[in-house]
Amino acid sequence: QVQLVESGGGLVQAGGSLRLSCVASRRTFSSVAMGWFRQAPGKEREFVAAIRWSGGSTYYADSVKGRFTISGDSAKNTVYLQMNSLKPEDTAVYYCADSEFGSTASDFASWGQGTQVTVSS
Repeated sequence: QVQLVESGGGLVQAGGSLRLSCVASRRTFSSVAMGWFRQAPGKEREFVAAIRWSGGSTYYADSVKGRFTISGDSAKNTVYLQMNSLKPEDTAVYYCADSEFGSTASDFASWGQGTQVTVSS
């Protein structure tokens, strides 16, 4: 099973930016997409963004459209999440995920350990 390691989280003021990175220990030929999810205290984990390796199509939650950008570098087995205009409600643990089936939220089966993002008001 692929291992995913996130980095780049931290504390930032509202309106600021952060860039998250996720490196996969290996990239299987069956990997279809990678994505980001987040979980705030007391809430369920929610989908944030995803990218398909073939064609580069991207998908976003409505709450982050226009502020977050997902990108990937298949040669480096790495996916990024550029987060701009951050809001306090973006505070959460952000998880990287890998899918061998598709790019919908339920397709993701491999998870990283998470990185904390805290946005102060």
